[in-house]
Amino acid sequence: MASPSDLAGQRVLVTGATGFTGRYVTAAFAEQKCEIIPFVSETGGNVDLVDRHAVARAIASSKPDIVVHLAAIAFVAHGDAEEIYRTNIVGTRNLLESLASLERRPSHVLIASSANVYGNTEGCLDEQSPPAPVNDYAVSKYAMELMARQFASDLPMTIVRPFNYTGVGQSERFLIPKIVCSFKRRDARLELGNLDVSRDFNDVRDVAASYVRLAGLVGRGKVVNLCSGQAHSLMGVLTMMQNISGHHPEVVVNPAFVRSNEVKTLVGDPGLLRSLVGDVPNHGLLETLKWMYLHD
Repeated sequence: MASPSDLAGQRVLVTGATGFTGRYVTAAFAEQKCEIIPFVSETGGNVDLVDRHAVARAIASSKPDIVVHLAAIAFVAHGDAEEIYRTNIVGTRNLLESLASLERRPSHVLIASSANVYGNTEGCLDEQSPPAPVNDYAVSKYAMELMARQFASDLPMTIVRPFNYTGVGQSERFLIPKIVCSFKRRDARLELGNLDVSRDFNDVRDVAASYVRLAGLVGRGKVVNLCSGQAHSLMGVLTMMQNISGHHPEVVVNPAFVRSNEVKTLVGDPGLLRSLVGDVPNHGLLETLKWMYLHD
C-alpha cells in the first residue's frame, strides 16, 4: 500500500482543476509536495476537451506523471443532452488518446465516473453491482467507462465512482448547498423536489484525500467506489440543518423539481476502497453541514 508521501515531486495534471472538486483535489496533491501542472491551451485559457488537437497539444507540453480527470458536465439536470455526451465521452476519449500517444506515459490515470451509473438499484452497492443508468448524465458516464477500456492496455487506469459529496464552494444548483444556503438566508419557505430519497453524502475533502491515496497505487483498470457506506435521508438532512441553525422553514415539494427517474436510494460499499488505501477520512455529514453553514 503506497503512502501519500511517495508522491512528493510527482507532476500531477488535474482536468477541471478550477471546478468545485478540482480545487480540493489540487490542494490535496499540493500538500503532498506534488507539482501541479496546469491543463491550459497555448494562450493560457481552458482547454476544450472536445477539441482533439487542442487536447493533444496541451498534453504533449504537460508531460504528467499522474492524471486525475475530473472535467465533465456533472449536473444531472443539465439541459443540453448533446453537450453531456460530447463532453463526457468524446472529451474523455480525446484525453486518453493524447495520453496514450506520449513517449513517456503517466504512471496512473484516475478517471472520475459516477455512482449514478448504478441507477435505481437498492441496497449497499459494491463495484460488482450491475450498472443501470436512468438519465443522460449517468448513461454518459457509463458509456465513458466502456470507451476507456479501449486504452486499458496502454494506460494504467483506475475508474472512480464517487457517490454524492458536497462542501464549501459547491454550486447552489446541487441539493445540499441549496438547502444550506436557504437556511443561512433564513428563508421562510424551502422548495424541494423528491423528499423520499436517501444518499451516501460525503465530504469533498474526504473525496480529495481518497484521490491522493489512490494515485499512489498502480493503475490496474479497477473500478472503485468513493463512498462512506452510510445513507442519509433528505428529511434527516433537513433535521440536521434545523438543529444547526435553529431555523424551521416551511418545506414544500415543488412538482417542477421532481424527476420521474429520480434514484431513490444510493449508498455505496467502501470495502474495496478501504482494502486498497486503508481507512479513508470521514468527516461525517453533520460536521460537513456545520462547516458549510458557518463558512462565510
